[in-house]
Amino acid sequence: MLPASDPQSWGPALDEAVAAVQRGAVVVLPTDTVYGVGADAFSPAAVAAVLAAKGRGRQMPPPVLVPDARTLDGLATEVSDDVRALVDAFWPGGLTLICRAQPTLAWDLGETHGTVALRMPDHPAALALLRRTGPLAVSSANLTGQAAALEVADAAAQLGGAVAVYLDGGPVPGGVASTIVDATGDVPVVVRAGAISLERLREVVPGLRDAGEPAPAEPTPAAPTLDAPSAPAEGTGDETPEALR
Repeated sequence: MLPASDPQSWGPALDEAVAAVQRGAVVVLPTDTVYGVGADAFSPAAVAAVLAAKGRGRQMPPPVLVPDARTLDGLATEVSDDVRALVDAFWPGGLTLICRAQPTLAWDLGETHGTVALRMPDHPAALALLRRTGPLAVSSANLTGQAAALEVADAAAQLGGAVAVYLDGGPVPGGVASTIVDATGDVPVVVRAGAISLERLREVVPGLRDAGEPAPAEPTPAAPTLDAPSAPAEGTGDETPEALR
């Protein structure tokens, strides 16, 4: 375990953590929410080792932590104005955004169905590590089903020798997991409550929904009038190719 609660000690500790990531090993790092366990996001074997350490399968892929908001466009596609507004307001911080992944990326995070969950943490040790390693696949540093680690000793007690380097940043300041917003649809949807409240999110994106809320009802089409002729019936020969898809 590498003590790094004193910022002056992060240099040697970070060197050890960076070397571990570069050789495909698993590390534990502090974030602004809870401790995380992670590895090189572009190493399928390393990502598999993170999932194995937690006792988790490919059906629960880990989020990816990034060092800078500018990394968003390199990892995600179809980034909406709503997503950019949320990033501007809450990164770095406790907000994870599920986006469409860039299809050309050579990575395997698990069964993501073409998406990626991205976050920029607000913790100096985490950011210092990420700036040297690049994006890391990081999940909470605990066994699946157990309490999230708020101190490095909590993570070590659960994960033990599955982790090569434990980066000690002292007690984490947040203690609450990040809020997760699914931004892959037309309207962003909160799928997990967490560090950023729904009210704060709606100050930035008023139309944002909570997953527990019903979707807005589609407006009922107006009945045809003499001034607004009805659409052609099927089989009239007036259908376009788009209308048949």
